[in-house]
Amino acid sequence: MRSWLAQHGFAFRDALGRFARHLVPSVFNIVVIGVAVSLPLGLYVTVKNLGAVTGQLDAEPQLTLFMVPEASAEEAEAVGARLAQHPAVGKQRFVPKTEALDGLKRNAGMTEIIDNLGRNPLPDAWIVSGRGGDPATLESLRQEAVRWPKVDHAQLDTAWARKLDTAVRVGRAVTLLIAGLLAVALAAVTFNTIRLQILTRREEIEVSKLIGATDGFIRRPFLYFGLLQGIAGGLAACGLVWAALAALQAQVGPALLALAPEGGLLGLALPEAAAVLGVASALGWLGAWLSVTQHLWRIG
Repeated sequence: MRSWLAQHGFAFRDALGRFARHLVPSVFNIVVIGVAVSLPLGLYVTVKNLGAVTGQLDAEPQLTLFMVPEASAEEAEAVGARLAQHPAVGKQRFVPKTEALDGLKRNAGMTEIIDNLGRNPLPDAWIVSGRGGDPATLESLRQEAVRWPKVDHAQLDTAWARKLDTAVRVGRAVTLLIAGLLAVALAAVTFNTIRLQILTRREEIEVSKLIGATDGFIRRPFLYFGLLQGIAGGLAACGLVWAALAALQAQVGPALLALAPEGGLLGLALPEAAAVLGVASALGWLGAWLSVTQHLWRIG
C-alpha cells in the first residue's frame, strides 16, 4: 500500500512540475478548455433561469374574452350565459372594466397617467377555464367565441408561456448537443497536449521501457497532468460563467431582477459546479489516457 501511494505521489508531483515548467502553454490550454466548457455551461444556466420562470407561471390555460368598449351590462351577461351553457367551459369569471382599471392602477403604478385620460379605456372581460384543462379545447372555444356578438377579442393567456416552455425544452436539447461536441474537443485538446509532451520525452520513455518500467508507471504522470488540466479548465469555466452573470446583473439591474426567478438570476449550485469539475477532469484523464496508450502501443 505504501509503495502504491508513493508511486501515485511521485506521479502527481511530476505532473505539477510539468505545469510549473511549461506555465505559459499550460495557462493557454486551460483558457481554451475554460472557454469551451463555459459555452454549454452558460447555455445551461440560461435554460435553467428560463425554466424557473416558466415554473412560476400558472400551468392552467385560460381564455380571456374582451368585450367591445361600448358593450352594455346586458350584452356582457348574454355572453356569460352562453359560456355557462357551453360544454367546453369549466369555470368562468367576469371582470368589469372598473375592476380592471383599479387593478391596473395598483399593479402598474399608472394612477396619474390613467387619471389624466378622463375615461376608462379598458373593456369588460370574461376569464374562462376549460373543462379538463385541455388547451386544444380552449383554442376551439376561442375560435368560436370571437364570432359572438359584442366580443371584440379572444386571447389564450398562456399561449406565450407554452411557447416559452417549448423553447426551454429545445434549449436543453441544444445544450446537450453542444456539450457533447465540446466534450470531444476538450478530450482532443488534452490528447494533443500530452502527445507533444510525449514527443519531447520519447527517449526517456523508451529507456524506461528497456529497464523494466511498466506501462502504468509511464502512463501515470501524464494521466495526472490531464486530470489537473481538466480540473483547472473546469474552474476557469465556472469562473467565466459567474463573472458573466455578475456583469449582466450589474448592468441590467432592477429591471432584470423583477423578471428573474426568486428575485435574482440563478447561477451554478455547488453540486452543479462539482459535476462540471468532475466531467472536465474525467475528459482530461481520458484524453491523456488515449494519447499515452497510443504511443505505448506504437513502441511496443
